[in-house]
Amino acid sequence: MFQGASSLHLDGKGRLSVPTRYREVLGALANSQLTITRHPHGCLLVFPRPEWEKFRARIAALPMDAQWWKRIFLGNAMDVDMDVTGRVLISPELREASGIQKEVMLLGMGQHLELWDKATYVAHEAQAMQAGMPDAFKDFSF
Repeated sequence: MFQGASSLHLDGKGRLSVPTRYREVLGALANSQLTITRHPHGCLLVFPRPEWEKFRARIAALPMDAQWWKRIFLGNAMDVDMDVTGRVLISPELREASGIQKEVMLLGMGQHLELWDKATYVAHEAQAMQAGMPDAFKDFSF
């Protein structure tokens, strides 16, 4: 399970240094093999390869009226390997599609991670906080 937020920077070549707390898990779960794809909210989804395979199967099984969404998720997917120092290359195409510059937020979302341009994430988070909690939380206790 991935959880927590990390404020990070991409290097000059567009590589992300994966936080240490995730490296060992990704090595054990996925032999350091990841798949990165677009999400319609403007971030990138980062999957350990076995989790990607499950997600990909679910997307591929969608009906024809979801064809464009299949293209968004599957057509933009890129397989990457984490190097020995824990870095992964975020392709120029994926960086451009998500508006990622240099400063990023990496969020643990359970079985996968989300990678956001930091300014975009901060703006979306502020907007969500301003809007208040959705109805799904009305019976949720803290």
